[in-house]
Amino acid sequence: MKASDLTKSLAALIEQKVPTFLWGAPGIGKSSIVKQIAQKNKIDFIDLRLALMDPTDLKGIPFYDKESHTALWAPPAFLPGKGEGILFLDELNSAAPAVQSSAYQLILDRRVGEYELPEGWAIVAAGNREGDRGVTYRMPAPLANRFVHFELEVSVQDWKEWAYMSGLDSRIIAYISYKNEHLFTFESKSELKSFATPRSWEYVDSILKSNIDKTLLLDTLSGAVGKEVGVGFLSFIKVMDRLPNMEDILEGTAFEYPEEVDVLYALSSGLVSHYLINPSEERLNNLLAYTLELKGEFAVMIVQDLQGAGVRMEGCEVFKKWVREFSYLLA
Repeated sequence: MKASDLTKSLAALIEQKVPTFLWGAPGIGKSSIVKQIAQKNKIDFIDLRLALMDPTDLKGIPFYDKESHTALWAPPAFLPGKGEGILFLDELNSAAPAVQSSAYQLILDRRVGEYELPEGWAIVAAGNREGDRGVTYRMPAPLANRFVHFELEVSVQDWKEWAYMSGLDSRIIAYISYKNEHLFTFESKSELKSFATPRSWEYVDSILKSNIDKTLLLDTLSGAVGKEVGVGFLSFIKVMDRLPNMEDILEGTAFEYPEEVDVLYALSSGLVSHYLINPSEERLNNLLAYTLELKGEFAVMIVQDLQGAGVRMEGCEVFKKWVREFSYLLA
């Protein structure tokens, strides 16, 4: 299931406090999706990395109660005590069996030791698939049956919408638009330590925004997304030197139209990014007017990316002309 559809289903189940489990390859944004749902609904979010925990971390520490003459468990302070939120149990199937046992009790009974999960909290768990080169343990069938299971797929269009809204470097968005297969290059049978994922492209964004020496850029990028993808990305961004001035286009004072496909990919993503930084009705009209003379597939790409980022253009006069011009591509 792609991220946009998964978010809708997951949000509905969280509201009903139905336990859910997200499966997927490393680095594709499982935890980010759950956190965004919490932020959108203005509820708390607690992320527990179970693979890093000891059994007592979740269950608590036993102590002797003088009044009852019994041993009680002191629950950990990081578990929620009130309010509403999402308790996210990440890497559940990678945790040690003893830690999983404590987590199972929390999931099945909404309590562990002396601790009871407040009614306003939902449980969402996540883990990598068994073939994803990670340490995993097979989930017992009785426990698996207590979850609603989803497998997250990588969607280029969903990622582009997120990247625009997150302010990712437009050169990265342009490259992935041009080379879709380089958004996610993970192969479970490969021994390579670096590979491209949505998460590692965030690292590339940070690298590009740093003051790293240009002579070290290839090796650094290769450490994030792999050598082949790093070389391809650096080769691609050289086309930025051949782009017309995007601000002039948005201001309606430039009408240069490139012909090279790689330049058009870079231009399309760059125009959307520049518009979203400083949106206005006039700039939108200028952008749509400019696309009327572009190659059809790139005009459609620009409008779809704008719509994916939440830009409304139905009342725009230029958009009506745009629809008449490119309706054959939308059919």
